[in-house]
Amino acid sequence: MASRAIGRATVRAVTSKRLIPQKAPLVLTQNAVTKLKQLMTERPDMKGVMIGVKTRGCNGLTYTLDYADKKGKFDEEVIQDGVHVFIDAKAQLTLLGTEMDYQEDKLTAEFIFNNPNIKGTCGCGESFNV
Repeated sequence: MASRAIGRATVRAVTSKRLIPQKAPLVLTQNAVTKLKQLMTERPDMKGVMIGVKTRGCNGLTYTLDYADKKGKFDEEVIQDGVHVFIDAKAQLTLLGTEMDYQEDKLTAEFIFNNPNIKGTCGCGESFNV
């Protein structure tokens, strides 16, 4: 059975709030949409991507990204440009007003959560607290 984990995610504290539509708890950049579409073509049996939160790292919490074959009863669903992102009930409050981006350079390729709700991050940006 293939793993459902997608990869690494980084969190960044945002000092100024961006104008984000009220109905969407999470907004995807075009880079994130493009990468998620690419990932979904590799796993056509999956319906979308699940974002969760775990207690881990030196600062408390970290986001998880996994393939999802269905939406859970209490999960929030964000549909943007044909991409389905499910937000686990435990992660919903930590993601409100967040922008999900994807960046790739010579050393890293990762999803980045630009989050106005977090109070601090660890040095590597993998974990955060609210």
